[in-house]
Amino acid sequence: MTVIRQEDLIQSVADALQYISYYHPLDFIQAVNEAYEHEESPAAKDAMAQILINSRLCAEGKRPICQDTGIVTVFLKIGMQVQWQGDMSVADMVNEGVRRAYLHPDNVLRASILNDPAGARKNTKDNTPAVIHMEVVPGHELEVIVAAKGGGSENKAKLAMLNPSDSIVDWVLKTVPTMGAGWCPPGMLGIGIGGTAEKAAVLAKEALMDPIDIHELRRRGPQNRVEELRLEIMDKVNALGIGAQGLGGLTTVLDIKIKDYPTHAASLPVAMIPNCAATRHAHFTLDGSGPAHLEPPRLEDWPQITWEAGPRARRVNLDTVTPDEVAQWQPGDTLLLSGKMLTGRDAAHKRMSEMFARGEALPDGVDLKGRFIYYVGPVDPVRDEVIGPAGPTTATRMDKFTEELLSKTGLLGMIGKAERGQVAIDAIKKHKAVYLMAVGGAAYLVSKAIRKARVVAFADLGMEAIHEFEVQDMPVTVAVDVNGTSVHRTGPAQWQEIIAHKVTVK
Repeated sequence: MTVIRQEDLIQSVADALQYISYYHPLDFIQAVNEAYEHEESPAAKDAMAQILINSRLCAEGKRPICQDTGIVTVFLKIGMQVQWQGDMSVADMVNEGVRRAYLHPDNVLRASILNDPAGARKNTKDNTPAVIHMEVVPGHELEVIVAAKGGGSENKAKLAMLNPSDSIVDWVLKTVPTMGAGWCPPGMLGIGIGGTAEKAAVLAKEALMDPIDIHELRRRGPQNRVEELRLEIMDKVNALGIGAQGLGGLTTVLDIKIKDYPTHAASLPVAMIPNCAATRHAHFTLDGSGPAHLEPPRLEDWPQITWEAGPRARRVNLDTVTPDEVAQWQPGDTLLLSGKMLTGRDAAHKRMSEMFARGEALPDGVDLKGRFIYYVGPVDPVRDEVIGPAGPTTATRMDKFTEELLSKTGLLGMIGKAERGQVAIDAIKKHKAVYLMAVGGAAYLVSKAIRKARVVAFADLGMEAIHEFEVQDMPVTVAVDVNGTSVHRTGPAQWQEIIAHKVTVK
């Protein structure tokens, strides 16, 4: 009989969450680096360079890879011979570990979890509770997988109840383009097949915990139908040309992971969940000898990559920029932003919209005329930081507010992650505004460009408060110009043709 102390599980969960907040799995870094080396799209290559540099900076500085430090998912396999020493439930132990990790004073992690999701949506302030899956299995050990999943990629999860005669490959190829780039490719797709609807979803999430091994599979050849599907889906998804950050390129997915389970004769449940450029998971086993020890990776295992804006990059002074200047920017241009910008995301936009409806003026300090707003919910600073990691959030969530904000405030531009939907593109074109894209998965790198930060409104919203940032040489890409041309449409279309031509030539 193995006796596991509750403190050992609590501390192990806390340590694992801190660990994965700043250390990517090395198999993921190696896969991104390989994709970077082979990438031919300059925009996609640039995005992957920022992701790799950000990863190394986080490993060195022990600060979060992404400002979205995720919703915690924990898989537990509890041996039948395990006995617990303590008075807490297993779920309470896990949640205490989450609480301890996210409130760690040396590396504060952003609290993103809200109670009453269909109502008040009030932040729990410690990122609890986790989503916990428990299984009792033969044995005398406790096997634990701890993961932190960002909302941008989790929001792109898909579930379908297919007919048994339907093609899973066809469904995936039809579905992936609808996911846009908000899941921050390049990443992995976890696919669950079979069981029931909820079982397929859990299988898809659990599949993402496996290491990247698609190249080994390709070398030895598939040995069953699931392995055949992995290879076929991998090649056909990459042939879509979506590319890193949706900018168009050769690599959209780094691996396809599939788990299956027996299902009803009338059913074919299929779930698909993407993992983003902030892939975060750790595995450990407790055997009663104490808390888990996670060996830090060697910094020399990270590729030595440098990033330069290039000679065609424009330097932009946000304090003096004019509509005439913005009108000269072309889709795909690299800009280096300096000056002051405001921030605001879901809750701030909703509150501003409610104020407009009541005929109220926006708070002092929130004059948006001729200015830029950055869709971000930053991590709190520690030590001498101006602000913690501050990468962009998915811009499409703000689409429904875009027309109102542009028409009523004179806002000139927006900065976020991934593509914009048609309603936002129409508003941008109508008001001759612009949308700029920052790289998702490079949050710590972005924060290095922020020289000053202060909260100017809605402080009660926590990380969703409106800040004023003063930045220097913050790198962004023109994603939608004043004419409504979107690089997230032109880029993938161009690279899909290039890839198709390569295949034809072969």
